[in-house]
Amino acid sequence: MNPVLLELDNVGRCFDSGAGPVDVLKKLNLRIHAGEMLAIVGASGSGKSTLMNILGCLDRPSSGGYRVGGVDVGTLAADELATLRREHFGFVFQRYHLLPHLDAVDNAAMPAVYTGMGLDARRHRARELLVRLGLAGQLPQRPGQLSGGQQQRVSIARALMNGGKVILADEPTGALDRHSGQEVMKILRELHAAGHTVIIVTHDHQVAAAAGRVIELCDGEVVSDRVTTQMVPDAAQKTVLPVRPPPQTNFWGRVGDAFKMALFAVRANRLRSALTMLGIVIGIASVVAIAALGNGARASVLENIRSIGTNTIMIFRGVDWADDKAESIRTLQPDDLKALAAEPYVDSVTPETTSAVRLRWGNADLNAYATGGGEGIFRVMGRKIVEGRGISAEDVRNQAQVVVLDPNARRKLFGDSKSVLGQVVMVGSMPAQVIGVANKDSNQWSANQVYVWLPYTTASSRVFGQMHFNGMMVRVREGIPMDLAERQLTRLLTMRHGNKDFFTRNMDTVFKSVNGIAQALSLFLGLVAMISLIVGGVGVMNIMLVSVSERTREIGIRMAVGARQRDVMLQFLIEAVLVCLAGGVMGVLLALGIGAVFALVVDSFKMIFTLSAVLLAVGCSMLIGVVFGFWPARNAAKLDPVVALARE
Repeated sequence: MNPVLLELDNVGRCFDSGAGPVDVLKKLNLRIHAGEMLAIVGASGSGKSTLMNILGCLDRPSSGGYRVGGVDVGTLAADELATLRREHFGFVFQRYHLLPHLDAVDNAAMPAVYTGMGLDARRHRARELLVRLGLAGQLPQRPGQLSGGQQQRVSIARALMNGGKVILADEPTGALDRHSGQEVMKILRELHAAGHTVIIVTHDHQVAAAAGRVIELCDGEVVSDRVTTQMVPDAAQKTVLPVRPPPQTNFWGRVGDAFKMALFAVRANRLRSALTMLGIVIGIASVVAIAALGNGARASVLENIRSIGTNTIMIFRGVDWADDKAESIRTLQPDDLKALAAEPYVDSVTPETTSAVRLRWGNADLNAYATGGGEGIFRVMGRKIVEGRGISAEDVRNQAQVVVLDPNARRKLFGDSKSVLGQVVMVGSMPAQVIGVANKDSNQWSANQVYVWLPYTTASSRVFGQMHFNGMMVRVREGIPMDLAERQLTRLLTMRHGNKDFFTRNMDTVFKSVNGIAQALSLFLGLVAMISLIVGGVGVMNIMLVSVSERTREIGIRMAVGARQRDVMLQFLIEAVLVCLAGGVMGVLLALGIGAVFALVVDSFKMIFTLSAVLLAVGCSMLIGVVFGFWPARNAAKLDPVVALARE
């Protein structure tokens, strides 16, 4: 007699119902020896399936003790029970419980995934098992393409994948025709002859008669335990099929397998996956696009300030902006220019008085802004002369009637003429000779305006009719602290005017202030966009929870063949991350597409995409997958295998 393999001592199983507790098994005592082939029979409700679930470590007894190979199952954690199922048991279910999106080979090979067997090795073994079970021509077919008998053979191959020392067959012929049922029973007898312990749960006494021992249950109690024939083979008999797969691979191998299974699940549910991605796509596209929009707007504003120069100090009349008395202040005079130009910290200085005028040449007649400046005006403003020359000191001394145009003035007055130098245009009522053309203004907000520049002496006496200046611009020498230069300049002009009737703006301070405001605005817009990401994350969690609910039976099947809680959790977590990562990539591509369209529609500035923003967005999508996928994955891992398998 072979040693006892499975022992049940006073095992009871009680379930809660609306009417109170129901005892399905009552103080059941049973010994099953290694190598036996026995049948458990009984009417519906007698406790057969509950007993099989306890024997296969899918369920725990409410009372009493159950030992497998001398190990008390009641002391084992969930993952240790999964190890028992994986290494000792193989299940053959009445409804086959095959995964519809996997072919016969992958269905049979599933238990080996959780042992860490490599892909090639487990597929080779699955093919070997299926061929020996007569399915050589059905290897690439999915369950929906197989007959009931063929599906049950795949189920048997799956039960044998990890060795299957104990084969638990629950109504293995219940869903089959007579011929297919006979073929399945023949296979089970062959497995018994090969040394496997075979336990059949059935209500069919003809099926039970094929076993060497028949145990009959009634109302959760054993009413009969009889040996029909001596069918216990020698335990030392060599098995036909290999029993143990190679040892487990490392963590990354399991992650790789989980990734492949997650990819299968995503592909098998394309519409649901696409809907899950949609929220992430919108959220990531919003974040990346808003970041690019903020970067572009900030770069445009800061470039405008840089074009003037961060080492520039602006001087205005009055005590501050919107000073009602500013128009009456006339103390900014040419002598102030000379005094400032003599200071050691000053690189160049120019007056700035601007007024609207009419420009005319030939048939062209347009509005423009004329600015009176000194010889250093273009250096102070950071603009270059692209044709001819700028205003010289001699032009200022002689009140020369000369003018420098901006590109807009050149184009609107002269069209595509190759040369405009020497032409005479009317600035207001004064004729002026064109001596140069300045480059395009980098200030996008004034890029469509028309500007011309005159010597300030000419402008004051012949165009504006005023000798004082509306303002001045001072360029500070490199290396001189701007705060120091601003204090010295203020002290000098205050002494000259007798009081401080002007105010200054340090462009370096303005630059930093604008930069700070732009960064704060970008952060605010980014936070607003993050809300859409969070909404997308909630959508991922909801749909993944639905996915867990829809795939409860699949989870039960995986647990029955040996998947640990962490294996199930890892698979669903990777699914969530995979969906979010794909959504993140698509969101980035959508944002880039928005940027391309924006560039075609808007000329004032461009959206600026940065690698850091793109990587951050993709990282955020992965983080959302982890954070919002954790709860559904945890729910999946915590499912009771028995409850999960019962879900249709």
